[in-house]
Amino acid sequence: MASLLKASSNVLRFEKLPFLSRSKTRQGVVPKKITFRLVPIALSLSTSIGTVEHDLRSNSPNITIPIMVNGCTGKMGKSVIQAADSAGLYVVPVSFDAEKKSGQTVEVCGKKILVHGPSDRESILASVFQEYPNLIMVDYTVPATINDNAELYGKVGVPFVMGTTGGDRDQLYKTVEESKVYAVISPQMGKQVVAFLAAMEIMAEQFPGAFSGYSLQVMESHQAGKLDTSGTAKAIISCFQKLGVSFDMDQIQMLRDPKQQIEMVGVPEEHLSGHAFHLYHLTSPDQTVSFEFQHNVCGRSIYAEGTVDAILFLAKKVKSNADKRIYNMIDVLREGNMR
Repeated sequence: MASLLKASSNVLRFEKLPFLSRSKTRQGVVPKKITFRLVPIALSLSTSIGTVEHDLRSNSPNITIPIMVNGCTGKMGKSVIQAADSAGLYVVPVSFDAEKKSGQTVEVCGKKILVHGPSDRESILASVFQEYPNLIMVDYTVPATINDNAELYGKVGVPFVMGTTGGDRDQLYKTVEESKVYAVISPQMGKQVVAFLAAMEIMAEQFPGAFSGYSLQVMESHQAGKLDTSGTAKAIISCFQKLGVSFDMDQIQMLRDPKQQIEMVGVPEEHLSGHAFHLYHLTSPDQTVSFEFQHNVCGRSIYAEGTVDAILFLAKKVKSNADKRIYNMIDVLREGNMR
């Protein structure tokens, strides 16, 4: 992932081109060629399905921070397991998923994880937590389940890190606050992206109106399976609006077509199934000055690494008997290097 701030005067050639959006075709001033600078983040995993009997009592001699990944059958869950294993964390061989996946096993990094359905998950989680009192739960599930999941974690009392997006966020925070458990909740787990967002928010707060009159074009490219507009893009646009830029969210150009992603923005073919490319282009009223903010992510390792840091952060808070409350990735960043 690379974050780029680039200022230029009379550098880019512009011409009138139709600007694509979800709502309708707009006329706008856009660069003749859009260039994304790439820092690839590769991820390789091997998975298989088999049968395994699991015993919650592990013989591992140094289980300092045991974790349980809810959503281990998904790509993000598997990425977190790989990153956690590399960091020396102990992955408890138990997970939850939909009833149709109950009884399946997922093998990641040579670890066989038995998947349980929703019917018996409260008793299983309670047993796991009793066996591993330092357990940190990790949630990478789906938007439809996060509220029920948070209620479960609160009822059992297990600390958790949640990177799942969507759901009823107001209810989510209300549930966790009332349960008084340790939690890190963030829809964006990439620490560097979070730092960029924080810098944008500081700039917007301290220099409101600094870009008044500037026009803005936004393009975001994600894997075809992501149907909604990037929440990160919306957050950055909100900062630009505070800086005086007039821009509607429906003007965001969403790229989901693999052919366009390869040809227009240079997404490597091997990362079409998992990437996040963002470009924000500002132009002065007289078109003599332009700025570009850009960040590109290939793969999921940036989010998995950030999740591991959040786990280490939360474990530290639990150990020090810090306040039981909801933390976010800004709190994790402020803590400094966790490894």
